[in-house]
Amino acid sequence: MMMSNGDQEEEEAGLHSSREEMESLVLDDPPVTQSQGRNSQLSRPVTINYDPLLSSSPSYADRQSPDSPFDSFLEPPSYAEAIFTSFDSSSNGRDGSPDFSTTANALSSEFLSISVSDPQKMDELNNSLIPGGSGFYTYLITTRTNLPEYGGPGSEFGVRRRFKDVVALSDRLLETYRGFFIPMRPDKNVVESQMMQKQEFVEQRRVALEKYLRKLALHPVIRKSEELRMFLEAKGSLPLVRSTDVASRMLDGAVKLPRQLFGEPTAAADLQEVAKPAKGGRDLLRIFKELKQSMSNDWVGAKPMVVEEDKEFLEKKEKLMDIEQQLIDVSLQAESLVKAQQDIGETMGELGLAFVKLSKFETEEAIFESQRVRAADMKNLATAAVKASRLYRELNSQTVKHLDKLHDYLGVMLAVNGAFSDRASALLTVQTLSSDLSSLQTRIEKLEVASSKIFGGDRSRLRKIEELKDTVHVTEDAKTRAVREYDRIKENNRSELERLDWEMQEDFTNMLKGFVLNQVGYAEKMAKAWENLAEETRGYVKESS
Repeated sequence: MMMSNGDQEEEEAGLHSSREEMESLVLDDPPVTQSQGRNSQLSRPVTINYDPLLSSSPSYADRQSPDSPFDSFLEPPSYAEAIFTSFDSSSNGRDGSPDFSTTANALSSEFLSISVSDPQKMDELNNSLIPGGSGFYTYLITTRTNLPEYGGPGSEFGVRRRFKDVVALSDRLLETYRGFFIPMRPDKNVVESQMMQKQEFVEQRRVALEKYLRKLALHPVIRKSEELRMFLEAKGSLPLVRSTDVASRMLDGAVKLPRQLFGEPTAAADLQEVAKPAKGGRDLLRIFKELKQSMSNDWVGAKPMVVEEDKEFLEKKEKLMDIEQQLIDVSLQAESLVKAQQDIGETMGELGLAFVKLSKFETEEAIFESQRVRAADMKNLATAAVKASRLYRELNSQTVKHLDKLHDYLGVMLAVNGAFSDRASALLTVQTLSSDLSSLQTRIEKLEVASSKIFGGDRSRLRKIEELKDTVHVTEDAKTRAVREYDRIKENNRSELERLDWEMQEDFTNMLKGFVLNQVGYAEKMAKAWENLAEETRGYVKESS
């Protein structure tokens, strides 16, 4: 049966008020028994040597033994004290969102702590044609560090940056540090900014920027880079040399293309540009050549002169692709678990509140003593249910913090794919230059054969041969530089894969241990609440028997 809008609003209002009533409900704790007195001494973080992943679970008989450390239920440790500090912010300024492993960085005495705060709206100097688009927000970026690159111990400073500055930093890092697993910056989210409340969006962006900068600060190479140091230290406008925009580069390439096509010397490879990605570059002819080479590799099936020969890398790459898919699947299941825990917690709370109301009604309307006793029993049940509801809410909060590591690693996989793309792009450049050299040598050989058939030689052909040989020398130099860039990217990939391999193992071990520890702790607290209620209701069995 369909409900009217009025009925739906009334139901939602009732649900909202009931939740507020449940939040403000004062629970009557049962008197402390001798056994509970021992429990209260263990209310601090767990100190017993029990690892849920490494030790077998104690039996019920072990728990009942007077001398056993399990005679009381585990108090769930606070998140900051849950053994694995890698999940929390600490003296190193970590926010639980590392590039890979926070554990490895925790072992280092060096730190680079970054926080983002105090968003302020600024007016754009130029006139905007878009209503409401004439302003932007800046954020205060505060840095504390003892790195020598930043002035050594006790260094603390702050600058104001806007989102556009973060984009410039990200672009520069991706261009300069090819082959490294560079954390991905937050998206601009223009549509989302228009749909959300302004303050909500600004806060969401502040959190995302802080998370991104802390990931950069944890990267062993990027944290000491000149680009990041200038971003964090330099006052005023960002002093990073901005890359020429794509439109300008494409325009330069269009101007140069006719001369390249008609065989002028500019047709030779640019030694400065060859170590950079062709996409978006100034050399349109190079873009076309690399596109042709890529199509020849993929569609024609012709084996290029230079191929990826690192079998170990290819195996790791395929393995990481499988891991990425598994991460996606596990992440979805983690979200389902969080939703299920949230639902059962809310339902348990609503049940407890319903019994509170029923108990109150019974007490007010009671005529016989048995009715008052029944009301008291229902109140005890309500108390246990509301306690369990609150414990579910706390548990869910810890579950989110632990399993959010899965989402972090999905972001890492994007960075991994970007680094692998750098490698493929550099290899394609080497393949294209190798094909160019082969083509040039073939043309020279044909011209030499044709010229040899003419007595005294063909001067025009001889002049063309000399030009082609000059082009060959330049192309060989370009290939040498391209090979050097390719080898550099391969080495960066290798070191990053080693780091990712053992740090992923470290992070996931910590995640699972923390997750299990909290599940055990909160489950036992909930069991204790119901155990107390069961103890109080044992008299019913005796009376009925």
